[in-house]
Amino acid sequence: MIDKIKEWMIDSANIMFDDSKSDLRSLPKTVRLQILIVLSFIWSTVFSLYVFSLTTFIWGWAGVVMAHIGLIIAVYITFKFFHKANKEKQSVFETGNYNPAKIFVVFFIIFFIFIFTKGVEVLTKTNSYSIPYSGPDTSVIDRIKKFVK
Repeated sequence: MIDKIKEWMIDSANIMFDDSKSDLRSLPKTVRLQILIVLSFIWSTVFSLYVFSLTTFIWGWAGVVMAHIGLIIAVYITFKFFHKANKEKQSVFETGNYNPAKIFVVFFIIFFIFIFTKGVEVLTKTNSYSIPYSGPDTSVIDRIKKFVK
């Protein structure tokens, strides 16, 4: 069962990221990435227009877009690292190869989690106040009289 799920996940990733199996294989890699990001912008906008109100739209949209872009990049980097690990069969800790790209990935994942949680916070936040408001203590005329003699 687990092997079937693993094979399905690898096949799904191969459709987008493997040069020999992708429908977009004739395009350069940068153009393929650009297409994926544009599609994430489109679907994020459609989802945000449907789910968020006008006041929370921009925050929700930004969270959804960052989540899509982060997911695309994270899946791509993960896919490449696993294929590289299958070829080399040597641990990073054994070689001591701590390059900036790997450190960037760790920070990016932490940033991605932060942005995603902010998007979830916007989705679950209510716009009601906990302190009830019964109106002003004085009338409009009384407040104007304080400033006018």
